[in-house]
Amino acid sequence: MSAPSRRPEIRRRRTRAEKVAKLRKRLATASASNDKDRLTAKLNRVGLVSPGNPLIKSA
Repeated sequence: MSAPSRRPEIRRRRTRAEKVAKLRKRLATASASNDKDRLTAKLNRVGLVSPGNPLIKSA
């Protein structure tokens, strides 16, 4: 694969990693339980796209 054909893939990965980092940071600072539940659900939805290691550690 040449570099131009990989650029969109690299951009998607970087954007997704930034989104996950942002959600994890918001989850860590969330104090209300409904906010935590909402952010956990959002991280789980993002994690369904690429199965493997979970995006959040459960218990």
